[in-house]
Amino acid sequence: MADEKTPIVQVKHLKQYFNIGKANEVKAVDDISFNIYKGETFGLVGESGSGKSTTGRSIIRLYNPTSGQILFEGDDISKIKNRSPRMKQFRQQMQMIFQDPYASLNPRMKVKDIIAEGLDINGLTKNDDERTQRVEELLDMVHLNPEHMSRYPYEFSGGQRQRIGIARALAVDPQFIIADEPISALDVSIQAQVVNLLQDIQKQRNLTYMFIAHDLSMVKYISDRIAVMYSGKIVELASSDEIYNNPLHPYTQSLLSAIPVPDPEVEKTRERIDFDHKKHFSDDQRLQEVQPGHFLYCNDEQATKYR
Repeated sequence: MADEKTPIVQVKHLKQYFNIGKANEVKAVDDISFNIYKGETFGLVGESGSGKSTTGRSIIRLYNPTSGQILFEGDDISKIKNRSPRMKQFRQQMQMIFQDPYASLNPRMKVKDIIAEGLDINGLTKNDDERTQRVEELLDMVHLNPEHMSRYPYEFSGGQRQRIGIARALAVDPQFIIADEPISALDVSIQAQVVNLLQDIQKQRNLTYMFIAHDLSMVKYISDRIAVMYSGKIVELASSDEIYNNPLHPYTQSLLSAIPVPDPEVEKTRERIDFDHKKHFSDDQRLQEVQPGHFLYCNDEQATKYR
């Protein structure tokens, strides 16, 4: 469970803008702030194009932020230079599990070398025997067999490939893992297995997760707190139970109303809440706490009403 007094990641007024052509600027992430606490799973949800994956890639510094601060264990990592020793040290502490287990693994490398890549870069093993032993331990942790290390990615199913990706992320013994839609490319029957595996590993190694997804039902299952993202902004942030039982923002209500119910009779009468995507944010709105631990993107008048 999260220790709310100890943030491992602090995001302060993060902006990630991209220039497309001469005059077009896309505000993929537009001035967002939040903390992630040690030991918790922080869910980040939203539709495609909401900015959630860009947020994760900015935090791990795959993108250089346009502005704002990203603090990892109190250190500002937003301006670390690529290829610097400090960046190498930071990357060892923070790892990413990617969405597509087919594209994220080098098809020309054997599983052993894929998993050991981080070990090699950081000099974490002394010889080949120790390297092999470490890879075997990681394969066992994700419930794959030692003989799998001599095979190539094409010889595995999607679920097995994602397990290899998880093992690769764990190889350098990180503290914080960003899981960017790690189950969206998998069969539904496999998704729960991968999520349960991630939860087991989290308990064993006292990890902190940022779990990015568009499936609110799965995010509720795995997350302690959830931030809902729309059009580059966080529109609501609260505990998982609070988001589900007391959603305040119309966009959150719309996402929740779209979740199917496994009951034919209930499903017949389920009402969808439509969100007006033409409405734009107003200048007097900001993310503010309207109930203890419950943040909403709204103006002062709306905040007073909810309080």
